[in-house]
This record gives sequence, structure tokens and C-alpha cells, in this order.
Amino acid sequence: MPEIDALLNQVVPAAEAAVLAYGAGVLSRVQDETAGATVRLGQRILTRITSRGAEAEVDAVREAVQRIAEVGEDEDMRSLRRAELRIVLRDVLRNSPDLAAEFSALLPQPPAAHASGPRSVAVGGDNHGTISTGDGLPPR
Repeated sequence: MPEIDALLNQVVPAAEAAVLAYGAGVLSRVQDETAGATVRLGQRILTRITSRGAEAEVDAVREAVQRIAEVGEDEDMRSLRRAELRIVLRDVLRNSPDLAAEFSALLPQPPAAHASGPRSVAVGGDNHGTISTGDGLPPR
């Protein structure tokens, strides 16, 4: 199963873009050919979740979508509503590993860490220690 937080980092912006482009009608709107790829992806994600049939989850997603649609230009409120959508989608994905895998397949894969040249360093994830490539530096 893909890591849910990493998946959410890609799913939430797409879902939010769809809501901001179409409002709460994103849940029932037919795909518009002029919409950007991110908006279409968000629309597909939201449509897939709301067509699954888990009533409590669908209601929570619809409510989060409605709240984002109503927020307007207030960036602080948009951040709050985005966090609420993230929490709702996190719960849906934790309860549906098959759906998380399906969404992972829809999303572009992040590039692998790459480094070249003398003393180059590539970190493919988080680093919690010191990385040193200089001459004569004491080890830490």
C-alpha cells in the first residue's frame, strides 16, 4: 500500500483545484475539455470517492468540497478547508487500501534522487543526519 501522506500530498491539491474551478458542482459536473490536467485529475478522484457508496465517507467528502467552494479569496480559510479535505481524504484512503492503490496509479511518480559528479549527494527521502562532502571535516 502506498504511503498515505505522500499520496495525500498529490491528491489534495488536485481535488482542491477541481473544487476551486467548478465549485461544489464538481461532484456532478461532466468533465469539461477545457479544464487543466490537475482539475480533471481532481474531478476523477472526487467522482471515484463519491461513487463508491460508503455513505458516511461520501457525505464527509461532499461537506469538505462544499466548504472549500464557499471559502472565496480568504487564503487562511482556504488553508483551513484544505486541511479539512485532507483529513477526510486521509480517512477514506486509510479505510480503502484498494482506492489508495488506484489513486497512486493515476498520479505521476516522483523522480528518483539523482546526483552526479565528485562529492555529489542524492537523498531519496528524508535525511535526519549531517551530510558532509568537504575535505578534512571531522565525522559527526
